[in-house]
Amino acid sequence: MEYERLNNVEVNIPKIGLGTYQIELSPRDEAISALRRGIELGMTLIDTAEMYGWGRSEEIVGEAIKPFDREELTIVTKVWGTNLAYESVKKSAKASIARLGTYIDVYLIHWPNPSYPLGETLKAMKELVSEGIIRYIGVSNFSLGQLKEARNLLRNNDIVTNQVEYSLRVRDPEADILPYCQKEKITLMAYSPLDRGRILKRPPQKLKVIAARLGKSVAQIAINWLISKPMVVAIPKASKVEHVEENAGAAGRRIPQDLMTELEDLEEERARWPRS
Repeated sequence: MEYERLNNVEVNIPKIGLGTYQIELSPRDEAISALRRGIELGMTLIDTAEMYGWGRSEEIVGEAIKPFDREELTIVTKVWGTNLAYESVKKSAKASIARLGTYIDVYLIHWPNPSYPLGETLKAMKELVSEGIIRYIGVSNFSLGQLKEARNLLRNNDIVTNQVEYSLRVRDPEADILPYCQKEKITLMAYSPLDRGRILKRPPQKLKVIAARLGKSVAQIAINWLISKPMVVAIPKASKVEHVEENAGAAGRRIPQDLMTELEDLEEERARWPRS
């Protein structure tokens, strides 16, 4: 497995992690087996949220990680946008810990919400760091302006990651978020790296040709394209062991530069990909 330094802290995380959105909809034993297989393959970054199944995803993660050395894992979870008041943030973090059965490595604001002062939310998160309940602070779905505001408010702490949707099809972060994160050494955590499966339903012919040429699946090429970028890690969701193994196979040899250039230039074909 390949690794990326988490911001400027002394933590290395795998370039491919384990997403858990809607994993609670799968048979519990199947979901746990998939997570455990991922960890065995070096996918020791696990992303969840209090909103995922309203706690059930966190419970599944907590069960799945029991056989492993906790210090080898990086657990990410998120506070929902209606729980961003000072006391609610603290309550949510402690509830997540109870479900996970362990501390939180990276605690994210799931979505920005202007109804709650950002400074109040971050004050609670800084105190959670001081109390040892969480290790690091991150955000999710923050614009560049919101990310800069959060960093200014934190001062002695810093944002270690911004988790945003990013894939071969959804390229919005390339406009400003990605260059800023790369410059400032903030990890960009790409969720829905396969565009919620849409990339696999009707992939561009060029993508299929490149995958066949390299002896990889379309999913592996799409993920490899993402993780080839500095400061980018991908967190594909997979609730089956075989899918986890396929995702893990995206790591390793880099796509040759001439083929990377072809993948970067899929704008015309992307417009024809299915929306659902």
